[in-house]
Amino acid sequence: MADLDDIKDGKDWGEDRPVDVSRFFLKGSEHYDWGMKARLSNIFRPESGRTVMLAFDHGYFQGPTTGLERLDLSIAPLAPYTDVLMCTRGALRTVIRPETKKPVVLRCSAGNSILTELSNELISVEIEDAIRLGASAMAAQVYIGAEYEHKSISNVVKLIDSGTRYGIPTMAVTGVGADMVRDARYFGLATRIAAEIGAQLVKSYYVEEGFEKIVLGCPVPIVIAGGKKLPERDALEMAYRAIDQGAAGVDMGRNVFQSSNPVGMLQALEQVVHHNMTGADAYALFQDAKPLNAD
Repeated sequence: MADLDDIKDGKDWGEDRPVDVSRFFLKGSEHYDWGMKARLSNIFRPESGRTVMLAFDHGYFQGPTTGLERLDLSIAPLAPYTDVLMCTRGALRTVIRPETKKPVVLRCSAGNSILTELSNELISVEIEDAIRLGASAMAAQVYIGAEYEHKSISNVVKLIDSGTRYGIPTMAVTGVGADMVRDARYFGLATRIAAEIGAQLVKSYYVEEGFEKIVLGCPVPIVIAGGKKLPERDALEMAYRAIDQGAAGVDMGRNVFQSSNPVGMLQALEQVVHHNMTGADAYALFQDAKPLNAD
């Protein structure tokens, strides 16, 4: 049994020794088989090793929240401007045209709502349907420290095992309960657990203090969640800081589809993520961007 009284914070993070990606461009992925690498190459651009994901899976537990009332009007037109779509199978089948040809990270957990305990989820998509939909990855929430921690970890393990059989990566999404502290120690723990159980990529949150160590301590790529709606300037600055400190991309929802100019926000995020543009310069680009359907 582990000695819980002698857990010490890590000290040697090897900041001066980058991870070897000479045999495959993506951190921690060089030993995967061909199909897994091919799907990861759909999600992350090989030239930058990064990605911009558009998340609009919120309805599976929030319902028609602001900006997602009509997915056909608010989300479908944004598909050409993002690298990846993160959504449920219901949204994919009903509003996203197959000819869009964007890789999909498929939300595969459900069973909760904003009216109940969020950590009490189940796997809602069988591997056959993920294959049928051509998913580039599957995703489920992992709630470390929550009431149903064990169940959420079991859900992610099930996806990892089934996905590995067919060369489909799994993204573990670090869910945070109301009573949990959003700091580097918590996210360092949650992201490392996700990687240790076999997740090929992790979605987590950016924190002001210690984010670089979260990334260094996680042997697979981390993409950051946008979280609640921020002013566009702040969201772009957060994205820049995360990328500068080692994140492999962003997976933003509300900070895009609740923006005054969602297309402009995606264009600005692309410059930050793939071209190392600063948050300030990206905000200037956002201000100059032409809204969709503008004259």
